[in-house]
Amino acid sequence: DVQLVESGGGSVQAGGSLRLSCAASGYTYSSACIGWFRQAPGKEREGVASINSGGGSTYYAASLKGRFAISRDNAKRTLYLQMNTLKPEDTALYYCAANWNYYCGLGKSAYNAWGQGTQVTVS
Repeated sequence: DVQLVESGGGSVQAGGSLRLSCAASGYTYSSACIGWFRQAPGKEREGVASINSGGGSTYYAASLKGRFAISRDNAKRTLYLQMNTLKPEDTALYYCAANWNYYCGLGKSAYNAWGQGTQVTVS
């Protein structure tokens, strides 16, 4: 199994940038598909970006319009999300998640390991 811990969230003004990290432990990490999801109060959890085990294939929510970039460093067991030109509507609790279902897209129901989240607030 794998344990996931997010960090890097905070409060920023619109137009600013943040870099989120997700530290993973567990021997199955390198074979997992991993993604970022977010959830605002009163809203359903939605997919942000995901990446396959080798890092060669990525998926992004169309609404992000090129502002976010996902990457992973398997040697460091770390997942990243670079967020640029942040907007107030990006305010949410951001989670990283992993699955071993050979599915690397943004469907949240396929992911079965979740971190506790890191808060991003944009004003």
